[in-house]
Amino acid sequence: MTAPAKILVVDDETNLRKLVGSYLRAEGYEVAEAVDGAEAVKSVRQRQPDLVVLDVRMPGMDGVEALREIRTFSEVFVIMLTARAEEADKVIGLSVGADDYLTKPFSPREMVARVKAVLRRSRTDRGGIDEELLTFPGLAIDPARRTVTVANTERQVTALEFDLLAALASQPGRVFSRRQLLEAVWGWDFVGDERVVDVHIRNIRHALGDSATDPAVIGTVRGVGYRFLPEPL
Repeated sequence: MTAPAKILVVDDETNLRKLVGSYLRAEGYEVAEAVDGAEAVKSVRQRQPDLVVLDVRMPGMDGVEALREIRTFSEVFVIMLTARAEEADKVIGLSVGADDYLTKPFSPREMVARVKAVLRRSRTDRGGIDEELLTFPGLAIDPARRTVTVANTERQVTALEFDLLAALASQPGRVFSRRQLLEAVWGWDFVGDERVVDVHIRNIRHALGDSATDPAVIGTVRGVGYRFLPEPL
C-alpha cells in the first residue's frame, strides 16, 4: 500500500490548525502542526512533508520568511493562507515559491480540495513535456537536467517555474491561455486563481532578464495569455 501523504499545517491560531488537521486526517493524510515560521522550517527539514499549509501572518518569522528559507533546501508543495484584504500577501507568497494560495476565511472542504489538487501534480511529472534539449538563440532549456541557461550562464528558477517555461518553449509561437498553462503545469483539476500564472511568469522574466514591456522570451497576448517568442535553433 502507498504511504499516506505527509502534510504540515502551520498557523499561530490553534483552533484553525486543529480544524484543518482534523479534515485532512479524515481524508487519510498524516498531519503534523507548527505554530510559527521557525518551527515550520525545522519541521520541513526533519519530517520532509509532501505539502505545507502555511499561514502568511504569524508572529516572529512569518510565512513569507519561512517559505524563503524552505525554498533554499526543499521543493515541497506549499499552499499559503492569506487574509482577504491582503492582496500583496498573495503576490509575495507566490513570488517566493508558493504553489497556490487560499484566502481566509475558507471552507475546510475547499482546503481539502486544494490539497488533493496540488498533491496530484507530481514534481517529476513534466505535464507531457519532452526530455529533449530545447535550444534557442542565447537560451537553452534542458528538461532532463532541469536547467535554464542564458548566454552560457545558468539561471535559477523554481521547479514550478521551470515546468511553466518548458511548457511554453515546447511550442514556440503558440498562444497559451492561462487555463491551458494551469492544466499543463498545475494539472487539469487545479481549483485556484488563474492569476498565479501571471506571478510566476513575472518571476521567470526576472530570472531570464526579460522584460514585460519589450519582451524577447515571453510575450503577453492581452486578454488571452502568453507565448514563447524565440525561434528554435
